[in-house]
Amino acid sequence: MQELDDKGLRKHAAAVVRLLRKAYPEAECALKHENAFQLLVATILSAQCTDERVNQVTPELFKRYPAPADLAAAKRTDIERIIQSTGFFRNKAKSIHELSQRLTDEFGGRVPQDIEILVTLPGIGRKTANVVLGTAFGIASGVVVDTHVHRISQRLGLTKEDTPVKIEQDLMQLLPKKEWIDYSHRVIHHGRQVCKARRPLCDQCSLAKNCPRVGVSPDSSD
Repeated sequence: MQELDDKGLRKHAAAVVRLLRKAYPEAECALKHENAFQLLVATILSAQCTDERVNQVTPELFKRYPAPADLAAAKRTDIERIIQSTGFFRNKAKSIHELSQRLTDEFGGRVPQDIEILVTLPGIGRKTANVVLGTAFGIASGVVVDTHVHRISQRLGLTKEDTPVKIEQDLMQLLPKKEWIDYSHRVIHHGRQVCKARRPLCDQCSLAKNCPRVGVSPDSSD
């Protein structure tokens, strides 16, 4: 694909959005949760960990501590024991324990629906805030940029940037706001199933005709 001007790039992005919508019409967040608080905790646990592993530990965690007040009152060592297999468990336990205390003391146990407030809470960065606002509340505060969105947006030629913040800025400029939430869900599914990191399955890809395969070596997609 030749270098595109701004109009051409927007047209390309629109085509990508249509193809993703057709391929993954029901795509949703893979982290199991029943409310915004559970999703917030699960997203913190998902750092440097698979969603599958998180989904294995959260049932026990949420059964014992279903609300922020319950986690706030828990012993941190008990939280660590439950989440140990997610990695970096001491830091994660500290974050969700302090987060639960803040939610209980300052917000009546409710998750704020404001990204500027969310990112000031323990363990929450812009990515986590975007996940929770988009999935739990339907608020398009930005575009979630995880490793799949990072990799695939570059391969599709939607960004030349290499940091999540700058990639998100590019995507927010290119994509209609109404697509911000679903774009990430669909790209994450696509990354797990088809556009894999080491050996993308380009011959099985519904986006192949629209993909310039930026950074993909010719033999990596055999």
